[in-house]
Amino acid sequence: MNYAWKASALALTLSLATAASPAWADFWSDAGAKFKGVTLHGVTESTPPSNYIKNVLAPEFEKKTGIKVEIETTSWDQMYDKAIKDMEAKTGIYDMVYIEQDIIYSYLSRNFLVNITQTLKDQADLKAPTYDDANFTSFADYFKDKKGDLFGVPMEAFLKTYLYRKDLFDDPKIKEAFKKETGKDLKPATTHEDYTQIAEFFTKYGKDNGLELWGTTAQAHTGHAASWYEYFESIAPTFGVYNWGIDASNNYAATVEHGGAMNSDKAKAALKYWLHLRDIAPPESTQSTWTETATTFAAGRVAQGLIYGENAAWIASDPAQSKVVDKVGFALPPLEPGVLEDAKSGKGYIGYYDGGAFGLPVTSKNKEAALLFLEFMGQNDVQPDWAIAAPRITNKATFDDPKVKAMDVKLGGFYTMLKDKGKLFAGAPPYPFHAQLREATLPIFFDILTGKIAPDVGLDQMAAKTEEELTSLGYRK
Repeated sequence: MNYAWKASALALTLSLATAASPAWADFWSDAGAKFKGVTLHGVTESTPPSNYIKNVLAPEFEKKTGIKVEIETTSWDQMYDKAIKDMEAKTGIYDMVYIEQDIIYSYLSRNFLVNITQTLKDQADLKAPTYDDANFTSFADYFKDKKGDLFGVPMEAFLKTYLYRKDLFDDPKIKEAFKKETGKDLKPATTHEDYTQIAEFFTKYGKDNGLELWGTTAQAHTGHAASWYEYFESIAPTFGVYNWGIDASNNYAATVEHGGAMNSDKAKAALKYWLHLRDIAPPESTQSTWTETATTFAAGRVAQGLIYGENAAWIASDPAQSKVVDKVGFALPPLEPGVLEDAKSGKGYIGYYDGGAFGLPVTSKNKEAALLFLEFMGQNDVQPDWAIAAPRITNKATFDDPKVKAMDVKLGGFYTMLKDKGKLFAGAPPYPFHAQLREATLPIFFDILTGKIAPDVGLDQMAAKTEEELTSLGYRK
């Protein structure tokens, strides 16, 4: 091939490359041009996925668009307090707010959020070629209204799973001791009876051997709603008590007397099971939220526990934060008979499918610029590194990315579980009264935890209080 031909071929190649340049190549700079100098403000909980937005995605977006993004990461309760007060007062401080799956129904009922689907239809010039609602997993359905319009761009989605210490469960001496004491082989529990036996064994084993080791975690804070959530969203369902024990189709009944299940025999068994686990868990458990149970597990202080997926991957893989790297196994939570069948049929579920989205408040003063950032977050190509840095997957294509597949192998199938078993879990029930009911029943629940009232009596009181509150709010007639 002579030089002239090669030069001609090169020129043609460059010409074709330029002509075929994808539409998205200049979209971000073009779309952001009229918003240069704008600073967006968002508020979210300080979690691994949110910190990735703050430290990685926000700076990338600014480089591409010239729009500065300041993300305020704070505690769970402060996040809600700040976001709700801003939207109620219509002060327009925040252009983006974190919406947890369990609070979206309240926000929709109060018309707090911009309809993302409709806005992108009405303002097609803001629609990025690389953004499509169809790219999201089914978890996005939790952030849609009855018409199927999206009100939040998913930014995290994960299961609350059963984690166990593989090194302990596989240790020959421990296996022999467990067999001698219980007559059973040591393996991840599938029933509550097995889980309790394992927990009791390891707590005793730690004490007998002078180890800082207990048999289980317990998210049992006596002054934080995390304990209420662990019971209603992670423990009660495994006993067959779904949707907090409220029958929405039966006049929102909560008491057994009226057809509810909040104070049913199953609910009472679930609560007493969990309280026993708390009593044989590490001493910090009575002050543990979802954050502290993760750090307890990562410190090597427990043999097993229910841990939110946003923390599971770093516990298993990050030596800078965890002492149990490469020693963690993942399994479905222990269940009562019939619960798995309920989940498979759609009648029930086996645990909590947690996560959240970023929504655009109607009170934002920079709606168009904020919408661009939400689209940027929702693109397929920003997802793989995000999924590895923080164990969450919101886009279907992420499961097939080579880097994510490699990480999945390292984690022992954590992402595969999310993909294949996620359908067995569920988010919070679609109750607009979620926050009001939680706050109405929390004092009673805390009294149970601190021993002021017995568990059975406490659940009777909570069920009655629930019906009283729902009557006051107009849901129960």
